[in-house]
Amino acid sequence: MSCVGKAAGLRPPGEALSYKLVEDELALLDKSINEFWSKFKGNVSDISCQMVGLRDTYKDINKAFAEKLSVKLKEEERMIQILLEYQNQISRQNKLIQEKKDNLLKLIVEVKSKKQEMEVLTANVQDLKEEYARKKETINTAKKASEERLKRLQKSVDVYKDRLGLEIRKIYGDKLQFIFTNIDPKHPDSPFMFSLHLNEARDYEVSDSAPHLECLSEFQENVRKTKNFSAFLANVRKAFSTMAYN
Repeated sequence: MSCVGKAAGLRPPGEALSYKLVEDELALLDKSINEFWSKFKGNVSDISCQMVGLRDTYKDINKAFAEKLSVKLKEEERMIQILLEYQNQISRQNKLIQEKKDNLLKLIVEVKSKKQEMEVLTANVQDLKEEYARKKETINTAKKASEERLKRLQKSVDVYKDRLGLEIRKIYGDKLQFIFTNIDPKHPDSPFMFSLHLNEARDYEVSDSAPHLECLSEFQENVRKTKNFSAFLANVRKAFSTMAYN
């Protein structure tokens, strides 16, 4: 018999039973621990597989989301570029519109200025027309007066032509040349003459007497005052006669 056997054989019966119970409990405990560890390892393996699956699924979802997000960002960038281009086009169009508006305003100002100038010119033209009409009427009136005066002169000439030996010629410068004959008894055909015309004031103006008469200017002043042309002719003839006799 071994020492263990001896020792066991030496244990009391109650103590041997108690030791057996402890060993059984320890064996059960060890079995329970092993079963728990086996289950725990199985659960951990399942959880790890699930986590790997979830991680792969998350990676796939994240990749798909990233791809969609990238596509979305590219579309948004393209839309932003299109929007910026539209904004640039609108800005250019607005600039062109503003330039055309400014040009139109300048044109309107120029048209208004031209219109005012035209109105002024029209008023000036109207004034000139009225002034021309007044001057024309004045000229016509003066012309009629001159014609009437010439008619009276012609009548006076006709009256004294035969008696005074008077001839009247129209010469350059709208002048009338008065030629007297039958003054010098020795030379009855010798001419004694002077020229007459109406000046701007419509007064008689006598010139170019041949032979020269010193008193011709005095006769001119008298006829301007008296308007008696017949007396004027008589005085001129008398002065020529006196000169011929002397």
